[in-house]
Amino acid sequence: MNYYLQIVSKIAFPIVLLSVFPLKSLAVSTNPENQLTQKTLTEINSPGEDLKEGFVQAQSLSENIDLNSEPNQEATSKDQLENTGSDSDPLNQVTSVSQLTDVQPTDWAFQALQSLVERYGCIEGYPDRTFRGNRAMTRYEFAAGLNSCLNRINELLAAMPNSVNQGDLEQIRRLQEQFAAELATLRGRVDALEARTTTIERQQFSTTTKLSGEAIFSLSSAYGAYRGGNARFINNTNPVTGAIPRPGKDAEVVLNDRVRLNLLTSFTGKDLLITGIQAYNFGGGPSAAIPGFNTGGSLAGTLGYGDVIFGNASNARLSYEPQFPTVNPQDLSVTGGNNSVNLYKLLYIFPVASKLTLFAGTKAEVSDAFPSILPFAGEGQGSISRFSNLPASHRVSGGTSQTGLASAAGFIWTISEAFDLRALYGSVQANLPSYQGFPGTPLGSGLFNGSYIAATQLTIKPTKAIDIGLNYAHSYHQINILATGLASSDIGSVLFSPNATELGRANGSALVAIANQPITIDTLGASAAFRLTPSVTLAGSFTYMFTDLVRVNASTDFISWLVGLHVKDVFTKGGSAGLIFGQPLSRTSTGGRAVSPEDATPYQLEGYVNFRATNNISVTPGVFVIFNPEGFSDNRTTVVPVVRTTFTF
Repeated sequence: MNYYLQIVSKIAFPIVLLSVFPLKSLAVSTNPENQLTQKTLTEINSPGEDLKEGFVQAQSLSENIDLNSEPNQEATSKDQLENTGSDSDPLNQVTSVSQLTDVQPTDWAFQALQSLVERYGCIEGYPDRTFRGNRAMTRYEFAAGLNSCLNRINELLAAMPNSVNQGDLEQIRRLQEQFAAELATLRGRVDALEARTTTIERQQFSTTTKLSGEAIFSLSSAYGAYRGGNARFINNTNPVTGAIPRPGKDAEVVLNDRVRLNLLTSFTGKDLLITGIQAYNFGGGPSAAIPGFNTGGSLAGTLGYGDVIFGNASNARLSYEPQFPTVNPQDLSVTGGNNSVNLYKLLYIFPVASKLTLFAGTKAEVSDAFPSILPFAGEGQGSISRFSNLPASHRVSGGTSQTGLASAAGFIWTISEAFDLRALYGSVQANLPSYQGFPGTPLGSGLFNGSYIAATQLTIKPTKAIDIGLNYAHSYHQINILATGLASSDIGSVLFSPNATELGRANGSALVAIANQPITIDTLGASAAFRLTPSVTLAGSFTYMFTDLVRVNASTDFISWLVGLHVKDVFTKGGSAGLIFGQPLSRTSTGGRAVSPEDATPYQLEGYVNFRATNNISVTPGVFVIFNPEGFSDNRTTVVPVVRTTFTF
């Protein structure tokens, strides 16, 4: 830069230096390194990792605007941009060289700068009133500065023809000839940019909204079906009528899909409205209790390891499979599946203070608000089973239904860089004005009269290598379910033998007498991740649930845990692999009239590799094996192979 100043000072026309970066009169910088890229809050990566799944995107957002979970991550706040001290800071016009704090009268180029400012007014400084004259410049940057001064001189000539002397004009002509190629390229780029900008403005979808999406295709199957005949196993082939339970059968290889489109809207630059729609072709059932719930069948239901009512809740579930794929548990109506389009996310997040953010929505989930500590999280990019993808403490009370069952509201309090506290209140039946009992509206009605969950998570980061999450949730359900989708014992969670009075209220049905019982659930959870190296993480989680029936003296405790190793950048940049072992959710103790029919502890082993074909396409082959499925030693070892392909945009 100073070399050019020296040349210009010798020829008595200091045009060159004026602005070595993009000028106010120039529409674009030709040097990508000097462009200020301003990301709005809506510039969040694909929903694929729920937004990295809808709100997992919102988690990412929250951390970046003092509300980013890893999920997810990509959002950059306005304050962060304003505090950036890079060379790409925008320039401010100066009217006197004395305004440039790093230019002194003793500098050899002082007179050249003074002439540019006072004679021609075509020099700019940075917002901090510096000129940064020792910075190197390219020929294109020089041409940009020359172009700016040429424009200024043309203005002067038009207004005052005698204001520029002939000697200066001659030097201008020489400089124009010397930099003719650069000036032509620069003007061509500006013209092209203007044309593209005009096209974008004419065709853009919205100035406040960004569309992102994820499409998942998967091949899967399942082997090791239920043998049948075990009356103690309350599953989707056992009608609880005294008939001998039917055996299940191995599943055929199936091709499933799930497509999500998310509209991410920011009205102020610091808030975020998430509107998500999805379609999928997962089936449900079959059900032993309600034949109408057999809508194509699920892997778990086909094996004979599904729950007795819906036929879906089981150890054998995929991470990206909806909890209730074809049934709305609010009123037991058949819905979804067959790639019908439904709203699955409607959530608004907004800051109210520098460290406090609120959120509310009519389509939300517990996992939306709480960041996952486990590196295996992510329905499109993470592990392949429901058990390993998130801890059970996140899934209680339909917390991860993947269809947005609950209306919820809560807060995110960023206490410090090391502590983050979040809490929410959620209701599954908030849109229902009246309670019609079981089975009309089995979960209750209204925002406060029926099933609900109040949950909180404290995230602790004691060091850069360690993340810890502590969870507590209190739930009340109008019927006897855990609503995690993780085991067949999810339905009829606290089992007991109904007496004559209880059977009378249920019209003689033992199943109804057990299922139509209000239940309270207190859930404790802990997760931790320890990054052994930047690429290798050891992680695990532990969940314990205390459940009590409200009208019957019966209680049951449930337990689940896992530990695993996660490796990043495997085979391809951005790829990953995981190896996970643990105990799926199962009964561990009972009290009062409660019974536990299981005779073994279930275990699961899972491995997967996520190959990144491109930045937007990944392929994940994997397999998980379940020993003693659903807690019975007679049940065959179940093997579920999966190949998942995920597209994000």
